[in-house]
Formats: sequence, C-alpha cells, structure tokens
Amino acid sequence: MHCKKLLVGRTDKKFCDPQCKSGYQYKKSKEQPERFYNIVDNQLKLNRKILKEYNKGGKVTVRSNILTEKGFNPNFFTHYWKNTKEDVYLFIYEYGFLKRNEHGVEKFILVKWQDYMESR
Repeated sequence: MHCKKLLVGRTDKKFCDPQCKSGYQYKKSKEQPERFYNIVDNQLKLNRKILKEYNKGGKVTVRSNILTEKGFNPNFFTHYWKNTKEDVYLFIYEYGFLKRNEHGVEKFILVKWQDYMESR
C-alpha cells in the first residue's frame, strides 16, 4: 500500500516490512488536518521556549514585538497569578508574563514562578 513492491507471503499482507507500514501511517496522518489538541500543545511549547530564552535573570522586560516575531502568542497560557496590586500575570508552566504599555510601547514583563506565589 505504500512502496508498491510485490508482496510475498500471506494473501492478506499489505506491507512489505515494518518501515513501509510506518511510512504509510505517517503519510496518512500528515494528510489529515492537525488536531486542536496538537495546535494548543505546540503553541504552549513554543511560548515556553521563547519565554525561557528571554528570561535569564528571573525578571526581565522585553518589547512585545520581539517575542511575537519569534512566534509567541499571548493568548495561549496554562494558568495565571494575581499580585497584591491586582496585576494578572499569565503563565506558561513556570514562565510568566505581564503585558504593559510604557510610553506608547507595548512590552512584556517576564517572570519565573516563585514559591511565594503558591499562597495566593
């Protein structure tokens, strides 16, 4: 069904070897539209990777266009945390961000999850 080779053996045999069967299944899965779960999971992984790359110091401010150019999408997050000033930080696993507008420039304040955040 995949490589079109002549099959030898059982009459109901469909593939010449396990690699041929695997190749057929892979090709078939790529023809189907991506599942919603996979879209969300892939975006969360990308968001986490980007936040981790830019947040080396624990708390950093970065222009939002820098992150969005890398593929960051702030609409995908895993949870949130609200500080005493009522600022809501959105988190992707252990990396969080807060959207700010400073002097007409949109920025993200990047933070890493801390133990004291558990009690809130």
